[in-house]
Amino acid sequence: MGVGLIERYRERLPLAPGAPAVSLGEGSTPLLHAPRLSAALGVELWLKWEGANPTGSFKDRGMCVAVSQALAEGANAVICASTGNTAASASAYAARAGLKAIVLEPAGAVALGKLAQARAAGATVLEVRGSFDEALAAARELARRGTHVLVNSVNPFRIEGQKTAAFELVEELGGPPEVLALPYGGGGNTTAYFQGFSELGTVPRFLPCQAAERATTRASAIRISEPVHAREVAEAVAGSGGEVLTVTDAQIVAAWQALAHEEGVFCEPASAAPVAALHHAGLAPGTQVVCVLTGHGLKDAEAVDRTAPPPVTVDADPDAIAAAAQ
Repeated sequence: MGVGLIERYRERLPLAPGAPAVSLGEGSTPLLHAPRLSAALGVELWLKWEGANPTGSFKDRGMCVAVSQALAEGANAVICASTGNTAASASAYAARAGLKAIVLEPAGAVALGKLAQARAAGATVLEVRGSFDEALAAARELARRGTHVLVNSVNPFRIEGQKTAAFELVEELGGPPEVLALPYGGGGNTTAYFQGFSELGTVPRFLPCQAAERATTRASAIRISEPVHAREVAEAVAGSGGEVLTVTDAQIVAAWQALAHEEGVFCEPASAAPVAALHHAGLAPGTQVVCVLTGHGLKDAEAVDRTAPPPVTVDADPDAIAAAAQ
């Protein structure tokens, strides 16, 4: 039976004494070597495959801790604003804890796979006429009124749970990587990794990777125009000798396809941003790099329809099949 991250790292988490462990078996995700992309990029590339978490994204790491603490404090409901992954995770963990979940999503801006997860878990899903930033402002106000517990990454327990990925990387590699590259939407995950490595006293060079078209990018998971953790990201970059890298949607799509075609890893487009950025990161040959792939490709299956050729219809005839497959 899989052990969740609270059981593995409780002594490193500031949960209330006796807080229940609301778990779906999150954490302990694979660290995959990427030999073909390593050769193409001239680095030693590893992929931290967070799409293997229970709801298919890294959000589960922080959500299990945030919801566990909310339950310990006697909460009845949680609320979040989301571009999709937070919604799916909050809905699942709230259901696991027996709590009500309210999800605020920007109207028309969320991939259907993520929306389906939240709805399937029984959350109250409300489409807000406005941006993610406006939805988050509304969620924060409701939390201030004391009627709901906010489980976005401004909740410190979210960051505490997500920092455990840094612990796993050090355990798996025998030390930190030279470089950590990861998608940069709101900046919570960069903040969490920097906290985790800092607690261990060993920090890699950070390369948060953002979309050039922040407010309109097709990489919906990082479609956030005003990163709420911008200050913390700047501190992580400055404290590690790193830099924020920017990639276009075309570059993200090319890297996303390369991950699937060359390494067999089907992630959501936003996850490919750090791989795209490595093409112009100026790293020395052989540098050890971990790219964090934050979410599973089934989160945004519509992206495949936009970029991959459609299936070809053939007769059930071996010659016809062989000809079509050439």
